Amino acid sequence: MWANGEWRGSLYARHAPQEGMLHDYGAVFTSVEGNTTFYSGPPKAATIAQWARQAPPDFRFCFKLPARLTHEKRLVGIADELETFFAALAPLHDRLGPTMVQLPRDFGASELPALEALLKHWPSAIPCAVEVRHSEFFHKGAAEQQLNRLLITLGIDRVMLDVRPLFATPAGTDKRLIKAQGEKPKRPLHVISTANMPIVRFIGHCDMAINDRLFMPWCERLILWIKQGKTPFLFVHTPDNRQAPQLARRFYARLAERVELPPLEAFPGERQSALF
Repeated sequence: MWANGEWRGSLYARHAPQEGMLHDYGAVFTSVEGNTTFYSGPPKAATIAQWARQAPPDFRFCFKLPARLTHEKRLVGIADELETFFAALAPLHDRLGPTMVQLPRDFGASELPALEALLKHWPSAIPCAVEVRHSEFFHKGAAEQQLNRLLITLGIDRVMLDVRPLFATPAGTDKRLIKAQGEKPKRPLHVISTANMPIVRFIGHCDMAINDRLFMPWCERLILWIKQGKTPFLFVHTPDNRQAPQLARRFYARLAERVELPPLEAFPGERQSALF
């Protein structure tokens, strides 16, 4: 997401209007995890046109397939709605990163045929990534092998959700951790790149030392993928997301120490504060 009022005064200017946040976000970061479409479906045409005007040419939107298609209909009988979804996003097609198919926690191996049918008819011009949450897909058994073979065969990425930082300590009385640990599935981390645009969703802790320690192995992996010619996407969260931009910048700096990356622009809100 980018329209977060809590980021005023840091990522954004202190009195930044919400409608200009994407422009400022895109001046610093090059991609965004778009949750809006998961909960509400594609926005109105005027909204998408505004996004197309504000986002730079090299920016990539990684939207999520609507929950109506993944959770309510469970990928069955969704051809017309899927076509409508991508048609609505047409003004952004040159700036679409992988569209994420986030599946329900009870979507297991028995429903893989529905996923296979969807992926075989997926538009070739739009990258795709799948995030599974059923425990069957995290035991390195037949179900996970079947899933990984399917994704590798079709050139689809598997989203890697890293919740190790979030669950590194008991929540105790910290309301931020209590809420975040209640919302995120506690699943093992299986690091695998099944296509060319691996997606890592790093769910951080309030303790930056924990985040730093658990991110260091990711540095090695991300650098390896970059050297292999892949385009990894890293999305960073914190328990209440207030410090997510700062954590993303912190990780970017760690990577830039090891591999050549373009400099990350200063946050507009911090530039503004320096003037006063």
